[in-house]
Amino acid sequence: MPFNGEKQCVGEDQPSDSDSSRFSESMASLSDYECSRQSFTSDSSSKSSSPASTSPPRVVTFDEVMAAARNLSNMTLAHEIAVNENFQLKQDALPESSLAGQVRHIVHQAFWDVLESELNAEPPEYEHAIKLFEEIREILLSFLTPGGNRLRNQICEVLDTDLIRQQAEHSAVDIQGLANYVISTMGKLCAPVRDDDIRELKATSNIVEVLRQIFHVLDLMKMDMVNFTIRSLRPHLQRQLIDYERTKFQEILEETPSALDQTTEWIKESVHEELLSLSEATLTPGAENNSKPSLSPTLVLNNSYLKLLQWDYQKKELPETLMTDGARLQELTEKLNQLKMIACLALITNNMVGALTEGLPELAVRLKRISAVLLEGMNKETFNLKEVLNSIGIQTCVEVNKTLMERGLPALNAEVQANLVGQFSSIEEEDNPIWSLIDKRIQLYMKSLLCLPNPPRGMPPMPGGLAVVQQELESLGSQYANIVNLNKQVYGPFYANILRKLLFGEEATEKAEASSSTN
Repeated sequence: MPFNGEKQCVGEDQPSDSDSSRFSESMASLSDYECSRQSFTSDSSSKSSSPASTSPPRVVTFDEVMAAARNLSNMTLAHEIAVNENFQLKQDALPESSLAGQVRHIVHQAFWDVLESELNAEPPEYEHAIKLFEEIREILLSFLTPGGNRLRNQICEVLDTDLIRQQAEHSAVDIQGLANYVISTMGKLCAPVRDDDIRELKATSNIVEVLRQIFHVLDLMKMDMVNFTIRSLRPHLQRQLIDYERTKFQEILEETPSALDQTTEWIKESVHEELLSLSEATLTPGAENNSKPSLSPTLVLNNSYLKLLQWDYQKKELPETLMTDGARLQELTEKLNQLKMIACLALITNNMVGALTEGLPELAVRLKRISAVLLEGMNKETFNLKEVLNSIGIQTCVEVNKTLMERGLPALNAEVQANLVGQFSSIEEEDNPIWSLIDKRIQLYMKSLLCLPNPPRGMPPMPGGLAVVQQELESLGSQYANIVNLNKQVYGPFYANILRKLLFGEEATEKAEASSSTN
């Protein structure tokens, strides 16, 4: 029975009706999808899925597990199509050096060799070729829209396999003519990007090679058709995404009651941290404070989202409600760590030699570019950060000395250079004050982004020391805020149910659910 007795976290007193009312009102800001207080107390997050439910665990069958897996797969795919404008399907290409790739090549080559021997025989054997044209006919027909009756009839008439067999029996079949017709029809149906492939087909004289390449181009055309359908579907999915994802996740929750366990732990951790912070801030030495701490659910949830910017994506499991954005959040976090490092290096450089290089924006841009290039891939386990930081320090000294000499000024002395390189190298050490300072300022900026209305009317002011990465940070922050805002809209009712239990206990939740059922 997970999280039983969470109400002890906020004191022994039972929550009042006014507490529950304030909670519902504050949670209304979680969603811009017109989520009223009633929607947060509805069955969108059902009693059976409650993370603090006192019901005995239900036995989950294999079919239910598979149904939940299908729902998750469909939801993930729909989410990716809707939010990723560059999403498209690509053909799986096996590496030629792999065993599977070699086996595939051998089998395919054997098939085409047999076909060639059959067509070159005396008399020629056409049965395999006819089956290929039958398959080609079905593929071409699959490309047609419902209104393409004229072309449909023509394809069926020209590639009539019964007629072709009769012609073959009398040695009157024109394989090259059929191939030319197929190529011409493909040229009418394909996307412009395949025009070069069609021209190459027309220029190929060997009939077996023509048939082989026809199937290759048809595979590309099928992928083009799928991606065209995806692009056409995207606007519709974007309009329906919130309802669709929420419904699918509810179905997963009904099949797998534990599907919110990680999410509950994620939010619970923020509740405990906020309670501890609130208690330390309000506790007066020598005085007894009996008032119960009061937390804002929106503040708790925003702080939970901020944890994702420092998440260990390799070792720590994401909350279930953020699985569909896991790859995006990981990439965003890795880019953010690189920006933090660049900001730290710029701050150290400015503090040590800023007076000498003042008024030289070209130098700052050059140093930033050098840092960005050398720090590429810094989140990989094989990346030697200390060595790279040392290299950046040396290169920075070279660039600064070069600029000083161009202005007729003396170069940095050995002591200053050694100090600069040393400070760069020390950034990767735990509790480095420069890193901690930049990290806190970026966290403050990201937190301010989450407090903006959706859509935002402007960007919040950039904290000091971050001007060097302002453009990149604003772009990255917008991506982060978009992910968070969409996630709030989809999963707001589930979060509200969890927060209500953690902040006000089971009794307040039952009152809210009873009130909702009577309305």
